[in-house]
Order: sequence, then C-alpha cells, then structure tokens
Amino acid sequence: MKVCLTAAIAFAALAVVKAEASAEEALPYIDDRSDGAALVRSLYNAINRKEYARAYGYFADTQPVGGFADFSRGYANTVSVEVRVGKVTTEGAAGSVYAGIPVAVKSIERPQKIRLFAGCYVARIINPAQQAPPFTPYQIETARLKEVEGPIEQAVPAVCDVP
Repeated sequence: MKVCLTAAIAFAALAVVKAEASAEEALPYIDDRSDGAALVRSLYNAINRKEYARAYGYFADTQPVGGFADFSRGYANTVSVEVRVGKVTTEGAAGSVYAGIPVAVKSIERPQKIRLFAGCYVARIINPAQQAPPFTPYQIETARLKEVEGPIEQAVPAVCDVP
C-alpha cells in the first residue's frame, strides 16, 4: 500500500511538472527588439516561458537591482503574466532613439493570487546607422512599475516620458 501511495504521489508530481512544461512549450518564442513595444512584449514572453536569462538579457547595463539570481527568484511564484502596452512615444537624442513604453501587467501567482502593476519602461537604441559590430538592438534602460488596483485595461498609463 505504501509503495502504491508513493508511486501515485510521484506520478502526480510528474504530471504537474509535465503540464507546466507543456504550457511553456505551447507559447510561441518571441524575440523581437525592433521597437520598444515589441521589446517589452518579448520580455514578458520570456517570463511566461520561464526563460529568465533571456528576460534579464533585455536590460541594458542598468540591469534590475540585485542581479540575475534575485531577478529570477522574483518570479518563483509566478504562474503567468499578461502585458498591455499603451501608446509608445519616441524621441531622438545624441545619436540614440528613446522609447517611452506605458504598460500594465497582470501577474497570476501561486497560490491563487492576482496582482496588477502599471508604469513605464524606457528603451533605447543607438542609431543603427552609427553602430559598429556587434549590433545592439533596443534594450531596456529603466523600468518603473508599481502595484495598482483595477482592471488591466484601465491601468495602462496614458503616456511615459523619455529622457
């Protein structure tokens, strides 16, 4: 009886792991850094797929506080995320293009918790015509999000300032 119970528990745990892996594999791989909005969508695609090294790699030298280990641990209870992107504003400055990206993010976490965040990302690309190899696409320079209330559709900021 004890062997059967142990086997049943192991099988159930394996089924949960396999279901989570299948869900991640079912999500298409999106890595588009052609503009600020695409970059942010790619970031959350990586988070949904639990590809935290890829997500962390979208940040410029001003990477998230605490380093990669803290960044990935921050998503330990995250089941999935949904991102809504508002109207992106772009501005050129000193050989770079900056994009202000307003977002709202709905995070579903274990155990059965839904959180909503809203704020702004600022992404930057050095003028592609002025770059030398290796080419550096858009990167996230800053991320300022805070927890908010309300439906995701109403949480997206109207505008984000760029430097």
